Amino acid sequence: MKKVLLSFGVAMLLAGAAQAQVSYGLRAGVNLGKISNFGESQSNNTSFNVTGYADLPVAPNLSIQPGLSLQGKGTKFETGNATNGGSASVNTMSLEIPVNAVYYIPTGYTGSIFLGAGPYAGLNLSGKFKGSTTVGGVETSGDRDIEFGSDGDMKRFDAGVNFLAGYRFNGGLLINAGYGLGLTNLAPGNTDRTYSNRVWSFGLGFQF
Repeated sequence: MKKVLLSFGVAMLLAGAAQAQVSYGLRAGVNLGKISNFGESQSNNTSFNVTGYADLPVAPNLSIQPGLSLQGKGTKFETGNATNGGSASVNTMSLEIPVNAVYYIPTGYTGSIFLGAGPYAGLNLSGKFKGSTTVGGVETSGDRDIEFGSDGDMKRFDAGVNFLAGYRFNGGLLINAGYGLGLTNLAPGNTDRTYSNRVWSFGLGFQF
């Protein structure tokens, strides 16, 4: 019985130590988005990102980071010229669940470089089209909400792969950059087009 109790106590101590190693973080920053196969006249659509995550160590210098993320995506593009042409933007906001594997490379007393990658699954919450046309120097503009679904403007579900890199200071401050490679064809079922999200992100964060 003593051996059983001792084994149980050791197991509880080890479990407590493992639990103490878990940390939590928050990242936020700027997104620069485009959509594949929308033509060469695209430019980056500027939005934002906010991500909360848990850092779960699984091996020395290696962690799994599941999280919950709000991501602004989309694109901008122009056609024609100032006298006869047009411009438009696509803005979407999605709720995503990323799960990244992150490897830390200690750099001495200041902190660690980190590199990571992993899948994400997301749900488009809202979106808006904005556009303007100019004919003979006269401009007209308008906007409307994006309809999500297989028969709408864009599919609601998105999935892909995230890549991230940055620096974590020993005090917890994070400097990070990332790239989101969408693998889901967002085009609705009533078209033979294919397009998906491409997003660069840059930001700051803190890991507690």
